[in-house]
Amino acid sequence: MAARRLRAAGIDAAAEYASADGGFPFPGDDTLIVAISASGTSRETLDAVAKIPRYVALTNVPSSPLAEQATAVVDMAAGVEAGGVACRSFQHTLALLDALVTRLTDGPDTAALVTRAAEATEDLLDRRDAWFPRCAELLGNADGIFPMAPVERLSSALQSALMFREGPRVAADGCETGDWAHVDVYLTKTLRYRSLLFPGSRYDEQALEWMHSRGSTIVSVGGAAPGAALAVRFRHDDDSRVRLLTETLIAELVAADWWAASAKAQVNP
Repeated sequence: MAARRLRAAGIDAAAEYASADGGFPFPGDDTLIVAISASGTSRETLDAVAKIPRYVALTNVPSSPLAEQATAVVDMAAGVEAGGVACRSFQHTLALLDALVTRLTDGPDTAALVTRAAEATEDLLDRRDAWFPRCAELLGNADGIFPMAPVERLSSALQSALMFREGPRVAADGCETGDWAHVDVYLTKTLRYRSLLFPGSRYDEQALEWMHSRGSTIVSVGGAAPGAALAVRFRHDDDSRVRLLTETLIAELVAADWWAASAKAQVNP
């Protein structure tokens, strides 16, 4: 998401998988490499920077191998996530990358964004009893959860899907809303399809038309969607940058609840 914003501002930027073989050129004096790993021990990230003389490490562990070899270190400051699932680490990474984009493009203040995202998060948590039970009910009893987001916030769909896979081990797949009509639409005809929709794409209407015609269940987050069974709104959700930092909380909370219930069932069958 950060690389796309930089390109839109006219800066040559790309995001690359650390596991890619020769995916980016050897950096020169005018190239900034930001290596990201919450633990600082990700094998593919360490392999990717092994032959790079200069890079910035973005990590949650400043004493990690990734940090020790770096030219500079940016601490995610997400703290310990006891469950082993990167929720705060994900959010903090986005915030820090926003700060980088802001610095390079003279964009809007990141500190103000973080404050607004914190207020949005607090709003969702304070009103949890009003939206959470219905949300969990609608997304449950399905053949899979399918988050969908515009390309500008694709990370929200991918992170949300990961939460369901990593915690309760529920089948889930994230998709970009425009591309959805070419790759995921087919599943709506045969599965008990549950869409977690992050509105804002010019192609929302197209996806909604297909899902409505096939009886799919839709939960929209951060905005209304015609025909959605539930819309989960939160403070400042008219700001796309706040959405980017906040909207994955819905999937994180539902997945955590299902994960806890699954663990309890295993202990007390």
